[in-house]
Amino acid sequence: MSEKKIAEKMKDVAKYIYSSIIKKQSPTLESPLRSLSNVDYSEEKGYFELQGKMKQRTLTANTVKTFAQTLMMMNESKKIIETDDIATKREMYYISKNWGEARFKEQPESDSIMDDVEAMLMVNREQLGFIPEEKGGDVAGELIVIDKDPDTGKQIKIDCTKFGSGAYSVPSSVEHLGFQTDAKFILAIETAGMFQRLVKHKYWKKANCILISMGGVPTRACRRFIRRLADDQKLPVYVFTDGDPYGYGSIYRTLKVGSGNAAHINKFFCVPQAKFIGITPQDILDYKLPTHPLKDVDRKKIKDVLKNDPFVKHHKEWQKALKQLATLGKRAEQQALAKHGLNFVISDYLPKKLSDSKTWLP
Repeated sequence: MSEKKIAEKMKDVAKYIYSSIIKKQSPTLESPLRSLSNVDYSEEKGYFELQGKMKQRTLTANTVKTFAQTLMMMNESKKIIETDDIATKREMYYISKNWGEARFKEQPESDSIMDDVEAMLMVNREQLGFIPEEKGGDVAGELIVIDKDPDTGKQIKIDCTKFGSGAYSVPSSVEHLGFQTDAKFILAIETAGMFQRLVKHKYWKKANCILISMGGVPTRACRRFIRRLADDQKLPVYVFTDGDPYGYGSIYRTLKVGSGNAAHINKFFCVPQAKFIGITPQDILDYKLPTHPLKDVDRKKIKDVLKNDPFVKHHKEWQKALKQLATLGKRAEQQALAKHGLNFVISDYLPKKLSDSKTWLP
């Protein structure tokens, strides 16, 4: 949706609320219910898709502040996109300090209204001019990213093999980027430490691949970057995380199919072609990895995912893996592979895993 159309939609919402109040009627704001209880998953589509459940907020004495905050948020967004500017989520919270009684007391309150506006307009917050604080991910390997000079508009080619011991950082907006590569696959990695090891020893050169550090649950920019790169260059995507419920149910799941909270935009910010190569519960046994006991929060995560997650409920392989992890009562980090040598992950683990698709999870 163009910026002009987004601004028009915001104007329409404001006009509706104003005209309703003038007519002494109570306006109602409606947006999709953002939760796992309101999403479907089909392997054919490959992402969490919204069902029809909606939440409604009617203007009353109790909701007048929320209505005011919603309108003020949209007004700020309209000014930002019309001036081709950006604002971080944190900056948006501080802008509200000028709103008198409508100001936000804490940032989570501001973030929640921002999410409501996003879902109500069925756009993503980057289109509203709001960007995250966190980095979008790091990239190294056989890839040339084609960007533009913001001052001249001229094309810039960024070679991701030329960063020495560093890496290319994914920008907050990636829609304008182009790609050139002869790589065979993308390897998305959970931890910065493992990413640095693979970069240090130029694993990307040995395997002819592109390495991407997700840094935990991948940001929207990181997910969109991987999706656009994979689609544009027709590359398979393999995911390598810690062997724990968080790595499975939050990091990998969010990358592959999205989240309940952002179901209205999952089809753009997920990577359905992703495959999970490890660390699997079976790897913990096969490689006799050092482990840590599952915490109460880990066990709760396993139970919640098995019971409520449409993606896991669809795939028996994931149900089996999570139950196996619960039975083991243990979790393992990527770095546990160092038990067999600092570079065992390069010399043995990754080559073996990538050559045997039977050991992957969907």
